[in-house]
Parts: sequence; C-alpha cells; structure tokens
Amino acid sequence: MTFQGFLLIAAFVAILLLITKPVGLWLFALYEGRRTPLHTVLGPVENGFYRLAGIDPAAEQGWRRYAIHMIAFNAVLLLLIYAILRLQGVLPFNPLHYPGVSPDLAFNTAISFTTNTNWQSYAGESTLSNLSQMLGLTIHNFISAATGIALAFALFRGFARRSAKTIGNFWADVTRITLYLLLPACILYALFLIANGVPQTLAGSVDVTTLEGAKQTLALGPVASQEAIKMLGTNGGGFFNANSAHPFENPNALTNFVQMLSIFAIGFGLTWTFGKAVGNTRQGWAILAAMLVIFLAGVTVTYWQEAAGNPVLHGLGVAGGNMEGKEVRFGIAASALFSVVTTAASCGAVNAMHDSFTALGGMIPLFNIQLGEVVVGGVGAGIYGFLLFAILAVFVAGLMVGRTPEYVGKKIEAREVKLAILAIAVLPLVILGLTAVASVTQAGLAGPLNKGPHGFSEILYAFTSAVGNNGSAFAGLTANTPFYNGLLGVAMWVGRFFIIIPMLAIAGSLAAKSYTPETAGSFPTTGALWTGLLVGIVLIVGGLTFLPSLALGPVADHLAMIRGQLF
Repeated sequence: MTFQGFLLIAAFVAILLLITKPVGLWLFALYEGRRTPLHTVLGPVENGFYRLAGIDPAAEQGWRRYAIHMIAFNAVLLLLIYAILRLQGVLPFNPLHYPGVSPDLAFNTAISFTTNTNWQSYAGESTLSNLSQMLGLTIHNFISAATGIALAFALFRGFARRSAKTIGNFWADVTRITLYLLLPACILYALFLIANGVPQTLAGSVDVTTLEGAKQTLALGPVASQEAIKMLGTNGGGFFNANSAHPFENPNALTNFVQMLSIFAIGFGLTWTFGKAVGNTRQGWAILAAMLVIFLAGVTVTYWQEAAGNPVLHGLGVAGGNMEGKEVRFGIAASALFSVVTTAASCGAVNAMHDSFTALGGMIPLFNIQLGEVVVGGVGAGIYGFLLFAILAVFVAGLMVGRTPEYVGKKIEAREVKLAILAIAVLPLVILGLTAVASVTQAGLAGPLNKGPHGFSEILYAFTSAVGNNGSAFAGLTANTPFYNGLLGVAMWVGRFFIIIPMLAIAGSLAAKSYTPETAGSFPTTGALWTGLLVGIVLIVGGLTFLPSLALGPVADHLAMIRGQLF
C-alpha cells in the first residue's frame, strides 16, 4: 500500500463529492419535469415522441399502472434484442459475417441487457456484429439505465407527495432521462474517449504488423459509443471480452479514472436529489455518508489484500503485491479501486480479473453485490434499494423509542415493512438457492475451472452477480452452456423485477399518506447515529445472510492460501 494509492482513492472521493450537488440539481429538474437549457433544442424532439406514441406526459399513473407499463416496455425490448441476436447472420453491418447467436445464449444476453445486468457469456469481438452491438446492446444500455432512474423518481415521489394517488408517468420519466441526461452526457463522453484512442468505426477489423514482423488482426467497431453508456449507465457490458482491461476500451490512466468517476456520478447525484425531493437535503447527505462508510471499508480491505500479495509466492522468492490478472497500465491501487467501484455500483465492468484476486480481495466485490448493491448502487437501483433498508432501519429505530416509526414525514407501517422485507429477501433466496442447485448437479459442476473453495466461489459469484444485476464474474467459470445460460437468465429477470414491484407498491402506499411532522419523540434521520444505524442494518440484514456461503468459499480459500495450499 502506497501514498500514491491512497491519494488516488482520496482524489476519487473528493471529486465525486464536488459534483454530487450539480448532478443532483440536474436530476431534480428532470424529476420535477422542469425545463433545462437543453429543452430549447431537444424539447421539440421530446414532444414529437409523445405525439407519435400517443402519450400525454401530464397524465400521471398509479403504482400499478406505472409497473405494468414498465414491465411491458421491458418485455418488448427483450423480444427485440432476442430477435436481433438470432437473426444476426442475415442482418446488415456484419462485416465479419458472424452467424446468428444460439437460442440459449440469445435468451441469456437479451435478459442480461434488458435488466441492466450485462452479464456476457460470450466474447463480444468474436460473437456479435456491429449491428448487434449498436442496435441490440447499446440501445438497451440507455433504456435499462433510464428505467432505473425513473423507478427511483417514482419512489422519491412516494416519499415527497401528500395524500396522492399517483407516482408519475413512466413514459415521460424515461423519455426525459434519456433525452436530457444520458444522450447528451454520452455524446460528450464518447468524444472524450475517441480523443484518447477508443475506436468508433463500422469497420470489422484491421490487419497490423507486430514488432516481431508477424501479422495480427485487431477487432474494431463502434466501441466509444457503447463504452460511454456502459460506464455512465452502470451497465458494464464490454465491446471486447477483456472489458475495461482492453486498451481499446480503456487506453490509459486518465480514461480509467474518468470511467470510475462516471460509474458513481449519477448514483451520488441521486442521493442529493432524494433529499431535495423530500425537502431536506440533509437526508440525502446522510444516505450518502452511510454508503461511503461501507464503500471505503471495502476499498481498504481489497487494496490491503492485493498489496500484501500471495504468501505462497512470497515463499518461492517472488516479492511484491498480487499483480496476477491486472494490467500494468493501472497497477494494484487503481485495479482494487475499480473492482470495488464496479461491484458497489451494479456496473460489472472490470479492468482486472476478479478471479485472480487474493481470496479476501476477491471477497469484497462479491460481498458488495450480496449487500444488494446499495453502496451507491446502479443508476436508480442503488438509491431505491438503499431506501428499502432505510425503511427497515427506521422501523427498528421506532421500536427503540417506543412509537410508530416515521421517515421524512411518512409513517412507516406494517405494509411498507412487509413489502421492504419481501424485496430484500429476493436476493438471498434466489442466490443461495440457485448456487445450491449448481453445486450439486453435473451440469453445474462442469462450469468452474477450479476445485475446492475457489470453484465454489466461482459458482457463488456468478449467481450473486446475476441476481444482483451486476454482470461481473469470477472469470474461471465456463458459463456459455444451456444450463448456465438458462438459469442465469432467470436469475437476472427475478433479481430485477421481483424487487421493483414491491418497491413501487411501497411508493404508492407512501404517496397516499399525509405528512406527519417530527416531534420530540421522533428518531432523528440525519445525524451520525442514523448513519451508523443504516450501516448496521445493511451489514446485518444484507450481509450476515451470506456469511456461511462466504465461509465455504473465499474465507476457506484464504485459510488454505495461508497454509500454502492453492486450488
């Protein structure tokens, strides 16, 4: 661990804190449907979409209608990307003449990009055409990210509104977020990436001569446009198999730093937007403080373990930290920070192979996802997931002070608590259940390349990543099989929508309630005590559930490494 490494982490957090309010202000304008400077140019485009679709953006929806429209929209998008992948061989912009994708892989990929998971059981540069990357994947990156932010707005309205029957208009939310936030930001971001050497072309490949005089074919394509929304929308699906470890996706230290910032930028801003929406920005800062406590603890452990290295290699005379699976362009500190950022944020992009991390260093990214990816989390999904934990925390606090729990002026009653528990319980039930199935079946055991605890960790990570809609992997698992493609596809769908529905029900229930002013007996929800309680609830409820599985995987792997045994 070095001073430069800690300086990198400190600069990363400091810049994010500086941009939190500006990003939050822009998001708040979209949340309220107010004009922005871009409306002069894009306003007619927005209105044109509404006229073509026959939508009245001022006609608000109750939570059930909001949910039905959201699910129907995503189901249609799923069918669209499935058709594109299956028909890839006869569609244009396929310079390398790739055939159509197999049914099980198309099923897995379609669900993956529809749910903002972006799990990839394939190598993009040798499987997908330019059209599949642009029309199939990149568009879904925008829409899935916009859907997540729209859902966060719906829950914000539930907390902010008084005796209301509606929580917004899904179509208006998604349209405004896409037009006024994601598209303009990604255009600028893509230009920055192109200036730093990221390709943006419809060419399929180029032949080059290496320093040794040999011929090598380099895959190309519209990379920068996909890379921009991949990071900003916390999607994570790379154009190339090596993802952000590939120099065409992440050329240098500057792009690496900006990519990490962009993963967290909207998530940080949404915490401020929430505080502004409920009339007390301190509420948003309190949530962000709790997120940062857990995030910084995770970064510290991962950086410490990776910098410490492997004691088995040290015994063989190989000194230094663990550089296996890492790019020398970035080093240990930037790789450790990236791994925690991407798994805390439901992004899934990687600039190093998590499978090659030390046992405890690799456990932190796994644990981040198991917490529900609420430590900043995916765009929208992180804040609404964290607010589910806040409902449980204020319920516990209410029990301690002996009165009905209240949060930002709303009484939290049995219905909200039950729905929050239902949503939070989805992750452990599905992750542990499907991991158990894969660990005892022949098709499941054929996937991991390693034996013992590390092989179990590879299986556990896959289902954790799928249900948590992260998309990263312990790369030692061979997942492009009908068994894993099918099971992981179901896991991704359940992990996305079986949490959203109870969350929207909570939004509708809260919106219908009147405001309850704070009294002397109210539990404060903005100070250090509240932040500590939030951290405790997230770790206890979200983390202890997985302790036995972590003991069987990363912890056992670490103890074996100390004894000199490697799997």
